[in-house]
Amino acid sequence: MRERDGAHILMEVLKSEGVEVVFGIPGGVVLPILDAFYDPGMPRFLLTRHEQGAGHAADGYARATGKVGVCLATSGPGATNLVTALATANFDSIPIVAITGQVKTFLIGNDAFQEADITGITRPITKHSYLVKDVTKLGECLRAAFHIARTGRPGPVLVDIPADVASAKTDVEIPDSVDLPGYKPVIKGNRRQIKRAAEAINAAERPLLYVGGGVIISGASELLRQLAFKTHIPVTTTLMALGSFPEDHPLALKMLGMHGTAYANYAVQESDLLIAVGARFDDRITGDVKRFAPHAKVIHIDIDPSSISKNIRVDIPVVGDASDILEGLLELCEPREHEEWLAKIAAWKAKHPLAYKPDGLKPQYVIEQICEISQGKAVICTEVGQNQMWSAQWYTHRYPRHFISSGGLGTMGYGFPAAIGAQVGRPDALVVDIAGDGSIQMNIQELATAVYNKLPVKICILNNGHLGMVRQWQELFYKRRYSGSTLNGNPDFVRLAEAYGARGARITKAEDVRPALAKAFADPSVWVLDFVVEPEENVFPMVPAGEAIDRMIGGMA
Repeated sequence: MRERDGAHILMEVLKSEGVEVVFGIPGGVVLPILDAFYDPGMPRFLLTRHEQGAGHAADGYARATGKVGVCLATSGPGATNLVTALATANFDSIPIVAITGQVKTFLIGNDAFQEADITGITRPITKHSYLVKDVTKLGECLRAAFHIARTGRPGPVLVDIPADVASAKTDVEIPDSVDLPGYKPVIKGNRRQIKRAAEAINAAERPLLYVGGGVIISGASELLRQLAFKTHIPVTTTLMALGSFPEDHPLALKMLGMHGTAYANYAVQESDLLIAVGARFDDRITGDVKRFAPHAKVIHIDIDPSSISKNIRVDIPVVGDASDILEGLLELCEPREHEEWLAKIAAWKAKHPLAYKPDGLKPQYVIEQICEISQGKAVICTEVGQNQMWSAQWYTHRYPRHFISSGGLGTMGYGFPAAIGAQVGRPDALVVDIAGDGSIQMNIQELATAVYNKLPVKICILNNGHLGMVRQWQELFYKRRYSGSTLNGNPDFVRLAEAYGARGARITKAEDVRPALAKAFADPSVWVLDFVVEPEENVFPMVPAGEAIDRMIGGMA
């Protein structure tokens, strides 16, 4: 048996788990761990400029690759700076292992310098958390952390390692696997429930597939496509599921909900069978739950039993992994045409397409051009707000793991560091962060990370001089009283980019959009493109808060 310290136990687990990169920032109590990274053959340590950036980068890496993302922070403020990133990942079911340093074990609870009870702080926003006080337990806890993060409904797991545990030595072997008696996620769907669901699908006249991020997480996008093609059932997706079904296919209804397409929302309200796959019926999708899908039976397929009937009453629950259940449905569902139903949907599409007035420099036009020049193959990351919704609406999403955005938590400042993580995980991909001039400034310091590490992310700022979604609500519901939403004092983004060593351009005319994008996309440099768009352009359609989802305003031709 070989003796090694806690830091090298961590390195061995990271290597055996296939970890390629750890995003983070050092600090006093993690110095033993940082020192171990210096040894040959260890995973790459990528220094970010803020712990929140490290957490979001690990998240973006996980979403782009399907692997577990890993981040590292020191104790106290380093650990607490990870909180927003962990909450973001938890909401969207993203597998992350966060390693935090802690003060020495004999100081815990004594208000030592940079001490924080990070396991207590993050308990509500992680899938699990460990405080490891004994080096002999470290290997087992780390192995369990990766297992928990990636299995069942994925999510973030935090492992807090005191400084003396990182330095302590042991000859206890690291287990190859773990058996957690209280943790047994259901993977295989109940065959009787799958048969009931198939029978309902075969009998339905107006069925609709409502698809969430669970389809992408489970790698079930191809099975979803096969099922939709076989049964001719139209497909609408949540924000987290964009790309799981090709939006240029006639069966695609694009996104539903508050800023979804009119035809998707009408289809939900008219359907007689709603087949929810890996979705959780959140409030941005349902609007007024009492008026949601009033004519429909509901099938709910989800790996998390706590999501079933949480918000909407479900008629046929099927707990398990989406891949397993869709495979079973594909075998049992009969070929159908649904000609009358599809004709009705086609009429809605023709009558109520997404639309905007092409006067001035419009953000929708910028996103359309990003899609055209990239041929729809870019990995699109977004911030949160209007930029996010326009990206969902106006980019034609065709591929899973090509759209990366903060869904449930709605975290401003997420997109750029997530794009850095995506670029690390997909070095040959064109990675584009579509940002607002407000949200980009929340983690803009990561320009240093991207430039130094030669990560050629392209940042496209839709600069409207406001916190746009807040301003939109103030315009529509608060009589244009723009309290706190006008961004006076914005920097010159081009000069700021150049100060960091990136390249930049400012675009004020529609005719200059395409040449600027083509130049930036062809150049292996970090680019910041500042598109000065119409300041009062709104995201439409829009379902006002508390309304039924077919009670939309604006945005339809």
